[in-house]
Amino acid sequence: MEGLAGLSHLFVTIFLTGFGGVIAIPSITDVTMAALCPGQDQCSLAIYLSGIQQAMAGVGSVVMTPLIGNLSDRYGRKALITLPLTLSVIPYVILAYSRETQFFYAYFVVRTLASMAGEGSFHCLALAYVADKVPDGKRTSAFGILAGVGSASFVGGTLAARFLSTALTFQVAAVLSMIALVYMRIFLKDSVPGGGVRQPLLKEVEETCAEDDSSRRATGAFKKLPSLGDLICLVKCSPTFSQAAVVSFFNSLVEGGLMAVLLYYLKARFQFNKNQFADLLMITGVGATLAQLFLMPVLVPVIGEEKLLSTGLLIGCINVLVYSIAWSGWVPYALAGCSIFTVFVRPSLCSIASKQVGPTEQGMVQGCLSGISSSANIIAPLVFSPLTALFLSENAPFYYPGFSLLCLGLAMMIAFFQSLMIRAAPPIVVGKNSSSRCTDTLV
Repeated sequence: MEGLAGLSHLFVTIFLTGFGGVIAIPSITDVTMAALCPGQDQCSLAIYLSGIQQAMAGVGSVVMTPLIGNLSDRYGRKALITLPLTLSVIPYVILAYSRETQFFYAYFVVRTLASMAGEGSFHCLALAYVADKVPDGKRTSAFGILAGVGSASFVGGTLAARFLSTALTFQVAAVLSMIALVYMRIFLKDSVPGGGVRQPLLKEVEETCAEDDSSRRATGAFKKLPSLGDLICLVKCSPTFSQAAVVSFFNSLVEGGLMAVLLYYLKARFQFNKNQFADLLMITGVGATLAQLFLMPVLVPVIGEEKLLSTGLLIGCINVLVYSIAWSGWVPYALAGCSIFTVFVRPSLCSIASKQVGPTEQGMVQGCLSGISSSANIIAPLVFSPLTALFLSENAPFYYPGFSLLCLGLAMMIAFFQSLMIRAAPPIVVGKNSSSRCTDTLV
């Protein structure tokens, strides 16, 4: 284990990639509205298309993320990280060239396909890379620092977007994405999961599940690929992982819903534009960066990642519920400043899940967790995009523009109550103890 010193090149790659991706977020809403509904503040077509794109990306992630995560356990993280970084460049190049309607539709198609193939997998592989390099006791803090670097890129990207023109924004995004890819290929040192030591957890569980899974194990080389049976066996073996999976699903459902509708809700409700979106995102990013880099490493040893997870979910629930009844344009800014604890949710979940398997299965477990999150991202836009469009229109059954956000707040409440059931489980140790534990759990 090289510790945090061995993660510097990964952090640089995360920062450059995040900066290039985030810098385009404040502008994409205005670009979409201008291409589809010029001169309007509310556009149902834009909301529906964004929802469809997010749902399709979720479908692809459900399939691709566990597959890529599992393959990285066999062939290394670096080779698999190349795929999502390469795919992320193409959509920005299209909008950097032109934002006319026909080019927007080209961007929409390419972005959707790229998201289906690579969205979520880069984050999954980065988490697995950290798990390869950092021991169990320091893993939660390392995940928090990784998320903090991502938040720092979030702040830098939104700040840059505040001062760049729309055309220049997408040009910078494309260039930074290319630099991130080249930097990663040159400087990032590949990790060998577990140093070649096999962890027998899934092997032992598969033997217990032999009657249901014998045909899969008999398929030679293809048994190395992840299957639904792998996920089911992992859930059976670890109640802690199954509870974390439920929390991840509902948390991702809320995040996906907010991603699909929040900016359109703010534009229709308070006529926010690109600069106000950038200001709002920058406030959130600054708080997230400070919390993840400095506050989380202090809090984890004191209160534990389980309580930190519950705290983040509770505050997130309150934030979303208040968003739904926002009565003035200053309310979103106040909520952005109060969201400091919500950024603890994902690092805490990833750390809890990573401790349930050994070093040679980190890619699989992070891929499975990302796949569960992606399934929520399929459902969220299909449900909440039409709901938001309905309640923002003149045909709403009753006046409540933020009704979809109220529903998202209730979903976050479910995640909070489920998180209270998670109890700290001792890490699975390579060798006999892990096998015994799995057998005892199944019995």
